[in-house]
Amino acid sequence: MTRADGMARRAARGVTRSRFLAGLLALAGLGFASLPAGAQAYPTRPIRAIVPFAAGSATDIVARAFGDRMSQALGQPIVIENRPGANGLIGADAAAKAQPDGYTILIGTNSTNAAAPALFNNVPFDMFKDFQPVSFLCSVPLIVAVSNAVPARTLGELIQYARTRNDLTFASASASQRVSTEMLLAMTGIKMTHVPYRQGPTAMQDLIANRVTLFTADLGVMLPQVRASTVRALAVTSAARSPQVPDLPTVDEATGLKGYELIAWFAMFTPANVPPEVVAKLNDAVREAAKSPELQAALTAALGMLVEPSSPEELATRVREEAAKWLQAATVAGIEKQ
Repeated sequence: MTRADGMARRAARGVTRSRFLAGLLALAGLGFASLPAGAQAYPTRPIRAIVPFAAGSATDIVARAFGDRMSQALGQPIVIENRPGANGLIGADAAAKAQPDGYTILIGTNSTNAAAPALFNNVPFDMFKDFQPVSFLCSVPLIVAVSNAVPARTLGELIQYARTRNDLTFASASASQRVSTEMLLAMTGIKMTHVPYRQGPTAMQDLIANRVTLFTADLGVMLPQVRASTVRALAVTSAARSPQVPDLPTVDEATGLKGYELIAWFAMFTPANVPPEVVAKLNDAVREAAKSPELQAALTAALGMLVEPSSPEELATRVREEAAKWLQAATVAGIEKQ
């Protein structure tokens, strides 16, 4: 073989190797090209978390606890935006209509993502079609409480007291608050006038001031007031007693009823059609946040919330089951759609 032939063969091998490497790079490029624009490095800017209830509400507390820890996992801040009103429908609708790019998330609840169709005729979104589930976050029982001015010391005494009066009222600022109380009234045969509120903290202020008789709200909102003795707790709405208030009976225990149970829950959603890679990153960040001792202390130890992240598929199944449950609860309570 001549020197020229050797040089030609080496050149040919070089071309072949270059083409092979180019092919590998092209295949790798196809993988990245399959990701939607912006998904490769997501997130590259702050994420907006819409909270459909007021600052200081349980949903707000959950959003801020998870948002702080998720920001660390994602490397971008999660900015809380409170959009209260219409039992959470205003904020949820804003999230449903946001761009499906992963930069808007909804901290949804049983009010916005399960009970709404059972309570309202004109829900501005379809909770099954307009949202992409990301992860379940946590759940918490509610506390039935009355103003300190009410003479009843127990739920049984309140029921007897209510049967002699026609001027008692109850407050609500969300579906869980209203349905839990309406169901209690229906199952015990007593009557109170419903006073709707735009924000839970305002309802709490009026309970403390004795402007309403009764308010049923989750532990996140109610527990600080119970511990401060500014309101009187009568029962929890869960099937079992809460470790945070172990001396407080369940509604079933306090009344002799069977089968009363209604709890509040919180979950994360995005608008529909967000890229699955983005949903997966958000889900991973939720799971990482849930491991945080600080989050566990803030939500579980302090407020009695059960933190239990899920897969998007598990949350989708749970939403459908909860929608059926809340429809049944609203029917038992005799609530007419508004």
